[in-house]
Amino acid sequence: MNSNQTTLRKIDKAPQTLRDIVQERMREAIIDGHFAPGERLVERPLCDQLGVSRTVVRETIRYLEAEGLVEIIPNRGPVVARLSWDQAQQIYDVRRQLEGSAAAVCATAQGPEFDAALGRALAAVRVTMNDTEWGSLLRATTDFYQLIFLEAGHSIAWDIVQRLNGRISRLRALTIAAKDRETSGMSHMTAIHDAILSRDPDRAREAVEAHIADAAQTAQRFLKNPAPAAGEAQDG
Repeated sequence: MNSNQTTLRKIDKAPQTLRDIVQERMREAIIDGHFAPGERLVERPLCDQLGVSRTVVRETIRYLEAEGLVEIIPNRGPVVARLSWDQAQQIYDVRRQLEGSAAAVCATAQGPEFDAALGRALAAVRVTMNDTEWGSLLRATTDFYQLIFLEAGHSIAWDIVQRLNGRISRLRALTIAAKDRETSGMSHMTAIHDAILSRDPDRAREAVEAHIADAAQTAQRFLKNPAPAAGEAQDG
C-alpha cells in the first residue's frame, strides 16, 4: 500500500516538473532572442531539441501565449509575438503606476527585517549583472520587485505585474543590453533601494519613475527600428 502511494506521487509530480522546465527554457529562449519576434515555433524541431513530447510542447506554447510571448497566426501557427512600441508604452505606464505606488507605501510600511531582505535582493541582482545569459538576472530583478510589492501589501497589484512578466522581461533584456544609457539599471535599482530604506515615499516614487522613464526611452529606440525576424522572408 505504501509502495503504491509512493508510485502515485511520483507519477503525479514528474509531468508538472517537466512542464515547468520546458516553459522556463522556452521563455528564456524567447527573451534571449534565440527565437526572433515573428519566428514560427514548429513543434517537431522543438520536441527534438528539448527531448519532450508534442503534448508538452503544445501545453508550453499555450502557456506562453497567455503570457503574451507567443501568438497564434491563422494558417501559420504559433509564432513569437512581436512587441510594438505602443504595447511597450502601455506596459511601462502600468509599471510606473503600480511600482511607484508600491515603493511609496513600502517606504512607510516596512517591517524591521525588510532592510536586510531588500539589501540581499539588490546584492543578488548585482551578482548576476554580468552573467552571459539573462535568466538569473531577470529572476533576481523580479525577486527584488516582488519583495517591495509584498512588503507594501500590494499582492493584487503584484498579480497584475506577474501576468505581464514575460513581456516585462523581454523589455528588460532589451534595455539591459543597451550600452548608451545615461544611468545604468543597477544604479536606478540602488536609488530605489536607498529611497525606500530612507522611509521617504516621495523620493521612492520618484526613483521608480526615473528608472522607468529611462528604460522606456531606451526601449523606444529598439522597438521603433526592429530587426527583421529570422526566416521571415521565406515565410512570407
